[in-house]
Amino acid sequence: FHSDLIPPNTMLATPMRHRGEHVGTFFLGDKEGEGGFTEEDEELLVLFASQAASALANARAHSEERRARAHLEALVETSPVGVVVFDARTAEPAALNREARRIVEALGRPGNAARDLLGELTARLAGGRELTLDELRNAERLRGAEVELSVPGGRSIRVLVNTTPIRTGEEVESVVVTMQDLAPLEELERLRIEFLGMVSHELRAPLASIKGSTTTLLNAPRDLDRAETRQFIRIIDQGADQMQGLIGDLLDAGRIHAGTLSVDPEAMEVTALVEQARTTFPGGGGRQVLRVDLAPDLPRVMADERRIVQVLNNLIGNAARHSPESSPIEVGAAREGDGVALWVADEGRGFSPEQLPHLFRRYAEGDAAGFGLGLVVCRGLVEAHGGRIRAESAGPGLGARFTFTLQAEEAAAAAPRANGPAREAATVLVVDDDPETLRHVREALTAAGYAALVTGEADEAARLVRTERPDLVLLDLMLPGRDGVEFMRETPELSDLPVIIISGYGREETIVRALEAGAADYVVKPFSAAELTARVGAALRHREGAEPFALGDLAIDYERREVTVGGRPVELTATEYELLRVLSVNAGRVMSTDALLRRVWARREDATVQEVRNFVKKLRRKLGDEAASPSFIRNVRGVGYKMPAPGEA
Repeated sequence: FHSDLIPPNTMLATPMRHRGEHVGTFFLGDKEGEGGFTEEDEELLVLFASQAASALANARAHSEERRARAHLEALVETSPVGVVVFDARTAEPAALNREARRIVEALGRPGNAARDLLGELTARLAGGRELTLDELRNAERLRGAEVELSVPGGRSIRVLVNTTPIRTGEEVESVVVTMQDLAPLEELERLRIEFLGMVSHELRAPLASIKGSTTTLLNAPRDLDRAETRQFIRIIDQGADQMQGLIGDLLDAGRIHAGTLSVDPEAMEVTALVEQARTTFPGGGGRQVLRVDLAPDLPRVMADERRIVQVLNNLIGNAARHSPESSPIEVGAAREGDGVALWVADEGRGFSPEQLPHLFRRYAEGDAAGFGLGLVVCRGLVEAHGGRIRAESAGPGLGARFTFTLQAEEAAAAAPRANGPAREAATVLVVDDDPETLRHVREALTAAGYAALVTGEADEAARLVRTERPDLVLLDLMLPGRDGVEFMRETPELSDLPVIIISGYGREETIVRALEAGAADYVVKPFSAAELTARVGAALRHREGAEPFALGDLAIDYERREVTVGGRPVELTATEYELLRVLSVNAGRVMSTDALLRRVWARREDATVQEVRNFVKKLRRKLGDEAASPSFIRNVRGVGYKMPAPGEA
C-alpha cells in the first residue's frame, strides 16, 4: 500500500477467504483516538472479512452466471433453428427465439404476434394424429418428427420437431421445443431433382446418337461402304466429345459452388481468343454462319486462355442450339470502361424479361433450365476473372445477346491486388442474420486473404463501421426489423464505402433499387466462394482506382493522396486530408457535423463539434477558400457543411 494513504503504524489487515480460496484482503487504517488496534479490533475485522468474502464470491458467481446466461441467450436467439420454451403447467410459451417467431408469424396476418398465434395452432403428426399444447404437460418426447402446423383459415407449414422436458425432481417444469422449417429443404430437394433431370436430359442426347450409330454398325443388313462407316464413327466421336464436355461442365459447376475453381490469367490478345473459339465452332455440329466483329485497337486482356475459350464455346454452342440453322451468330468485342466486353449474339428463341434473371443460376427454373450447365459455368469462369456476364433480349423469338467483360492489361497493372503482398489485408464487414451465411462468407473471405468482421445486427454493424473502418461491407437485404437498402441510406458512414448487397431475391426491380441507392454490386444467394471473392475484389479495385476529383481549381488524386489548387500542391495533415476526402466523395450532399465526427474522428470519443469547425477553418485557409464566400466548403446553417458537386453552381 502507498505510504501516503495508510501509515504503516495504523494498519490492520486480514485475508478474505471463501471455501479455502483467497478472494481479497480486508484492511483498516488510521484508527481514531490514542493507541493502536486491539485484539477485539482484529476479531471484528476477521468477522467482517469473512462476511465480505462470502458477499464478494456470491457477486462474482452472479456476474459469471449472468454473463453465461447472456451468451446462451445470444446463441439461442441467433440460432437458425426455432426454439420455444413452454411452461408445462400452463402450456403457455415462456420464451421464443427469432426463428421460432418467424415460423409462427408466417402463418398469421401482418401484425399478428407469435405468442397469440401459438394459442391458435394445430399441430398434426405425419400419421395424422393431432398434438395439442395441452399434451405438453405429459412431456411427450419427440425426436425428428415431421409436424404440420396450421391455423384457422388454411395456412400451414411443415417443420421438423424435437421436444425435451426440463425436470425439477420428479416434476416436469418446462418443455423445450425445437423447430426446423422444412420449406427450404423441400425447395432444395425439388431443385436438386430438377437439376438431375436436366443433367440426364443433356446426357441422353449424345448417348442416343452413340447408341444409334453403334446399333446401325453392328446390325446393318449389308456391309456398309467406307464413307458410311466413317460417318457413323464420326457421330460416335462427336457424341463422346459432347459427353466429355458435359462431364467437364458438371465438375466445373461443382468446383464453382465449392469455391475451389482456379484460373491463371495472363495478357492475351482478344483476336487470338475469338479465333480459337471460331475454329472449334464447326466441330460442334452447327451449320450457322459465324460472323466476327472486333473493334480496332483493342487492348490485351487478362485471361486464362483455356477457360475464356471455354466460355466462348459454351455461348456459341447455346446460340447454335437455340437458333434456326440459316441464321447467323455474331461474336464481337469492344472497349467497355477500363476493360473489354465480348459478346455472342443470335437471332434465335430469345427470352422474356422474367427469364433473364434465372439464366445463370445453378438451379434454373422453367424454360431457362433448357440452357443446362453451360451458362452456370460461364458465369463462374467470368467472375473468377473479376468480370461480369449478362444476358439481353428484346423478347421471345427476337434473339439474345450474351456479354461478358474482362479486365484490360493496363488496368490490371495499375490496380493493386486486394490480397497482394504489398498491401495490408482489406477488411470486409459482413452483415447477415443467418449464421450459416456468416460462416460460409467468413470462410470464403479468410481463404482469399481478407480480414472478415461479422455481425447479424444492424446497430452493431453501424458501430463496427465507425470503429473498425472496414474497406468494404457485405450487407444482407433483409435484416431483422430493417431493410438493408434503407439501412444503407440511413447510415452516413456507408456513403463512401463500397457496399455489396447479398440477398435471396433476384427480381430486377429489387436489384435496380439497391444499385440506385448506391450499392456497388448485388449478389443473389446461393453464391459460390469464387463468385463472392471475385465481386469483392472487383469492388475494391474500383474503389482504389477512383477517378480524381475536380472542382474549379481544386483537384484531389485519391490514389496518390495529392491535393492541388490551381496546380499548386497543398500540404495537408492526415486529419485535414480525411476531412476533405469525406466531403468530396459526398459532393452535392450535406454532411452534418455529427456525421463528420463519426467519419473523420471515429477513433476519438473526445472529439467535439468545435474541433470540426476548427479543422474546416484550417482547411479553407490552406485551400485559399474565402470563409465569407466559399467555393469549396460551404456552410449549411444549423446542420453542417457541403462541398458542391462538380458543375454545381
